[in-house]
Amino acid sequence: MSWYIKNLILLNTFFILGNAIGEDLQPNIVIIMTDDQGYPELSSHGNPILQTPHLDDLASKGLRFSDFHSSPMCAPTRGQLLTGLDAARNGLINVSAGRALLRPEIPTMADLFKNAGWATGIYGKWHMGANYPFRPEDRGFQDTVWFPSSHIGSIPDYWGNDYFDDTYINNGDLRLFEGYTTDIFFNEAMRFIKQSADDGKPFLAYISTATPHAPLRAKDEDKAEIKKVLAKPQFDQMDIGLKDRLSSYLGMIRNIDTNVGKLVSFLEEEELRENTILVFMTDNGSILGHRYYNAGMRGMKTELWDGGHRVPLFISWPNGNFMEPKEIAGLAQMQDILPTLLDLSGIESNLQFDGISLANVLRGNDDISEDRMLILNYSRMPGFINYPAPYGQTVLRRDGAAVLWKTWRLLEDRVLFDLDSDPLQQTNVISENPEVLSMMRNYLYHSWNEVEPIVNEIQRVIIGSDHENPSKLSATEWIDVFVDQQSQVEVGVEKSGYWMLDVAETGIYEFELRRWPLELDRPITYGRDGGPEGQGALPITHASLYISDYQHLPIDEKSPYSFEGLTVELAPDDTAATFTLPLEKGPIALHTWFRGGPISAESRDAIMGYDTVLSAYYVYVTRK
Repeated sequence: MSWYIKNLILLNTFFILGNAIGEDLQPNIVIIMTDDQGYPELSSHGNPILQTPHLDDLASKGLRFSDFHSSPMCAPTRGQLLTGLDAARNGLINVSAGRALLRPEIPTMADLFKNAGWATGIYGKWHMGANYPFRPEDRGFQDTVWFPSSHIGSIPDYWGNDYFDDTYINNGDLRLFEGYTTDIFFNEAMRFIKQSADDGKPFLAYISTATPHAPLRAKDEDKAEIKKVLAKPQFDQMDIGLKDRLSSYLGMIRNIDTNVGKLVSFLEEEELRENTILVFMTDNGSILGHRYYNAGMRGMKTELWDGGHRVPLFISWPNGNFMEPKEIAGLAQMQDILPTLLDLSGIESNLQFDGISLANVLRGNDDISEDRMLILNYSRMPGFINYPAPYGQTVLRRDGAAVLWKTWRLLEDRVLFDLDSDPLQQTNVISENPEVLSMMRNYLYHSWNEVEPIVNEIQRVIIGSDHENPSKLSATEWIDVFVDQQSQVEVGVEKSGYWMLDVAETGIYEFELRRWPLELDRPITYGRDGGPEGQGALPITHASLYISDYQHLPIDEKSPYSFEGLTVELAPDDTAATFTLPLEKGPIALHTWFRGGPISAESRDAIMGYDTVLSAYYVYVTRK
């Protein structure tokens, strides 16, 4: 029996075990995770431009880890944080392309704490699925203010969000918020914290900022302060374009730092700070550190060098009997956070994790073992592929991993670095260290053999459920194709993909195919400027829909469906193409196309033989 199946069998046992700590000792928990802020972007880590006094204070008064690692990409990091499991095991291996969905049967941090009596809330970026059963409200979070995908302005996001006065999903409903994105998420978290405290409940608040992820949009006052620093003589040789990007990028982090200061003051004023575990971390390496200051590392976000995944971790709990503030050595990883918080909170569980509890380390009773090895693995972006490719970059591979042991780094099973003598990871010493290679390779192969049967299983969005009806599907979930940005919709990028779905109930389903989302309601042929000409305008004349296994349904003379699918002709000002048809309960694959040019009834090959071919970026599915 596999480790994974054993874990599922034990799942129900957890809920019986419950919470073993006295209610008066239950700690509150606040987790702050920023987006694309690397290890170098803290003044306590030597940043030459940015000042982060509040984060520095948090670090100096708590415990900080010097060798803590995330995934090099943001969504896998988040899945690992909330499950304590490697991305290869929890199913969330990429940032889009249908590979950023967390296995629904795995309990999350929010599930576990909610069932033990904590109030749970999320504020900010989710990036683990925009549809049922993958949304935060489906995964244990009771109070939610969130946006769905990689950044504000992604395809599943509310159209036109730009970091200021945005529309987010608040407890299942779209709601317009006034103000700057980071300010909103911290303010909403503090509202939730106060309400939970007033209700006498311990709380788990997960603050997951949109910043400093691109697009780089900072508040004017924060950007201005960074510009003042960059105007100093020591930066005269810096590229003007880099200066402009840094003024926004670091300005966004300056705002994060300000909000951390406000949060800490709020907790103190509410007399909650002493019994609150406060955790700060970032989700992956820096996006600009390699161009100006990288804290002595090589690499950036998405890369396997340490600069891509070594990130800060600060933890403090005044009432937690932690040891005196210090820096903690030893390899630690994102998967350690959940078992650590469960341990500190006295929540017993029979679940097995890939991470370990660091509670005894925090209390000074133990050290992180020098023999510990870590594996980082994630699937790559399908950068050059415009169609689904089952053997493409999005498929997770054993030789895509990094193995970490002491100061050794084995990358992609082909290069070995020793950080002790080579911190910039420039000299491959694999041939000179056969014993080290053998130990690290054996660990990699053993770990891979455990997860290989499930590692690339596709997770399916469920349509027609009472939990979400209608469902708004977006191109972000096309299998193995990258279309995730509203700018791609604006220019009409000609890519095609399909959705892997699960039909919740047998019934009549309406599929509304759109190029633009419902809130914009723009004609399919119109481009970026909202007219029939210019950039992004497309000569679309027909829309088609095909559903796998549909031939299993009864077909009569009233149903025109065939193996070639359904096709309708479009008028130039049509905003959608609608198809209504019966579906049986069970798995399907949904294919759609917008096409330009005449249809040839004589040639089946002509269905894709048009000047313009792309799939519908949005499909709204309603069980009638």
